[in-house]
Amino acid sequence: MCHLSISYGDQSAQLKEIRAADPDGQGRHSFTAQQQTLRRLNVVFTAYFRRVRGADKGRRHARRGRNPQRLTVGYPRFKPHQRFDQVLFIAGDGAKWEPVDNDRWAHATFQAVGRVKLKQHRLVVGRVKTLQLKREGRRWYVIVVTETETTPLPPTGRSVGVDMGVARFLTTSDGEVVANARFLNAAQDRIVDLQRRKQRARPGSGNRRRLRRALGKEWRKVRNRRRDFHHKTARRLVDSYEMLALEDLQVADMTATASGTVEHPGRNIGAKSGLNRSILDAGWTQFTSILIAKAESAGRRVILVNPASTSIDCHACGSKCSRPRQETVICPVHGASDADLNGARNIATRAGLGSGQASAA
Repeated sequence: MCHLSISYGDQSAQLKEIRAADPDGQGRHSFTAQQQTLRRLNVVFTAYFRRVRGADKGRRHARRGRNPQRLTVGYPRFKPHQRFDQVLFIAGDGAKWEPVDNDRWAHATFQAVGRVKLKQHRLVVGRVKTLQLKREGRRWYVIVVTETETTPLPPTGRSVGVDMGVARFLTTSDGEVVANARFLNAAQDRIVDLQRRKQRARPGSGNRRRLRRALGKEWRKVRNRRRDFHHKTARRLVDSYEMLALEDLQVADMTATASGTVEHPGRNIGAKSGLNRSILDAGWTQFTSILIAKAESAGRRVILVNPASTSIDCHACGSKCSRPRQETVICPVHGASDADLNGARNIATRAGLGSGQASAA
């Protein structure tokens, strides 16, 4: 409203004044944890204003008759205490990690919270850098970030291209296929039923609270199953190959709405909505992040390549193929072949790994 920018530095300076004026309230909490919250707020609004600038540029293009589309920018949602579920602490400054003799239990101490007993998911190795308190429904977690030395895996002399898709989760250039588990589809009926019952429940009632917790539990199961699947798949690839090539997919652009505007309404909106749901259920972005993290810790290399025409160009001769069905491409020279396998071999070639066949044999 006033066309003034408020930076993180401004708010951090004001935070000192707030803590001095309220020593028994805000002043008793960890200063660095409050700073981390302000940093998160700054990141959110920096991204928001970047989207605003992009939307303004798009509107200018739309007025000139180019690229008409829906150009709305969502304002960051205010989080009341009921929805504020994460706080980050710096180890040694407002938080302390205390391992015990066995590998099952540990203790963490947080300023203004106290000492908390924890069940360890796995043994914490390395120097603890940050501790993050996270709430999911009625469950509480402590996420521990440590600094450790990487432990390279023994060399395998193998490289591979990986094509990710919806019908199949991924296909490698040496012919391995990993099916798409479709975790959201498996839980869809239960989630829809709970959402319908929650909408019918009276706001503020105990029944609505119970349904909200049950709905959150179902979504948590879907997230956990998907993450577990991604971790296991990424671990198997990193253990088997020294170099991995993937498409640099822009998932946010791929899942943009097809509804369009009043002047230029979209087409096949229902089909595009279903495709978007399938893409998000596959979780390509999360899988890529997990794969890159595991590869870095194991001394492996991941190469991201431009995905344009990887499934349409013939991997053997480079000719443009036709694609009469989702799973098949037809080259005018070499005939029909598997579309995902063709894409994986194109990805391996673009990354400089050859076709992926010889190195993976």
